[in-house]
Amino acid sequence: MSKPIYQQQDELAKLIERYSGQDGVHPTAIPSLFFICESIVTEPIYRVNEPSFCIIVQGEKEVLLAQERFRYCPSDYIVASVNLPVNGQVIKASSDAPYLALKLEFTPSQIVEILSDSDIQVGPKENTKRAMFVSKVETSLLDAVVRLARLLDNPKDIPVLAPLFTKEILYRVLQGPHGDALKQMAIKGSYAYRIRGVIEHIINNYDRSFRIEELAETANMSVPSLHRHFKEITAMSPIQFQKQLRLQEARRLLLSESTDAADVAFRVGYESPSQFSREYSRMFGFPPREDIKRLRAKNDQEINA
Repeated sequence: MSKPIYQQQDELAKLIERYSGQDGVHPTAIPSLFFICESIVTEPIYRVNEPSFCIIVQGEKEVLLAQERFRYCPSDYIVASVNLPVNGQVIKASSDAPYLALKLEFTPSQIVEILSDSDIQVGPKENTKRAMFVSKVETSLLDAVVRLARLLDNPKDIPVLAPLFTKEILYRVLQGPHGDALKQMAIKGSYAYRIRGVIEHIINNYDRSFRIEELAETANMSVPSLHRHFKEITAMSPIQFQKQLRLQEARRLLLSESTDAADVAFRVGYESPSQFSREYSRMFGFPPREDIKRLRAKNDQEINA
């Protein structure tokens, strides 16, 4: 019999704190499982969210996908079914009650395996749904998550049991109210499956210009159909998707290297430094030089605190 949900959350919180030790994202001995701990409200963090399942046991977080806002707390979990450029921010955390979360990354092949091994009904291939969703956590799902995390106390069991518990977690999500969004990504020939291929192409070639007709041809879709389904899945157009990738990478380069903004603009695919600066300011709220100076000063403050 499953424990009450608050007891499951308490056990998971203790495991995350024990294996985290400090703020940040922490890999674990279980491949694709990460623990996240933050004792302060964070700056918005821009990154590409891999296909993953994330559950919070303490604190709150907000994720922006284009203009769409996803807010979730300990009664929720969030799933991204494809790679998506997002902006995430921990909005409730303190040193006494840090933000604590668990992230489990997965692959489309794992979803395909579960669908082939189960009698889960798959909807029409024409269905396309948003590739990110928040859902209420149920005790059966949380129970599987706790059993997976508990394996860290018994490392010898990880090779055999971690894949089984991971499969159970994904199975529970597929059975949930938003499971269709996950199923469609794995069904060969579906619109969602083809859009996933377009997303991978843009990510691998974000610094190159492309014609929308080429993407449509790659996906074996008409241009209007590509636009419609791409936006339904990602909340943005292919060009907007590429722009987010370029600007995220530009910011990473500026932060990690002492590089000129114009040089970075060309490296990520912009032909005009002035256009790059305008779009950078629009996305991050500050021009490149000012933004990087501000972020470095903030990082120095946190290190010296």
